[in-house]
Amino acid sequence: MQIKEAAERLGITERMLRHYEKSGLMEARRSENGYRSYSAADLRRAARIRDFIATGFSTREVRAMAACLSDEGSGPCEGGIPQLLKKLEHIDRLSADLEAKREAILDRLAVLEEALSVSADEKGGAGSGMNTLVPGRGSGTPGRGRADLEPHASGR
Repeated sequence: MQIKEAAERLGITERMLRHYEKSGLMEARRSENGYRSYSAADLRRAARIRDFIATGFSTREVRAMAACLSDEGSGPCEGGIPQLLKKLEHIDRLSADLEAKREAILDRLAVLEEALSVSADEKGGAGSGMNTLVPGRGSGTPGRGRADLEPHASGR
């Protein structure tokens, strides 16, 4: 099949398929007229590449797992588990960094809200609605405290 149909079946662009080829992740055969031609095995390989990239792998990282891309390597393959574990560790580090940044922002937000509240109280405007940095807070509106900004129990 030609590149347009292959891209449609994979849910990616023709440009992405060309990128996979240019990056050395796959090799498309050419028909007599020079058009790229994709077999069912090529589509399976491209789907594996697409899925690795969608989960955060770079083309360089995917290339390091080339044995896992072919039909022969679609099951357990040499090097696949260590690469996946390495990527998981990287994602865990990024997640921890984001959580630390989130906590720093929440702490700063609490300081700013407290400062605004004290400022409003000093001006005689207690309950004047000055404490509105977080939607639903201030003006006597219940809910939406810091606990409402915490991640869901699912961890997301």
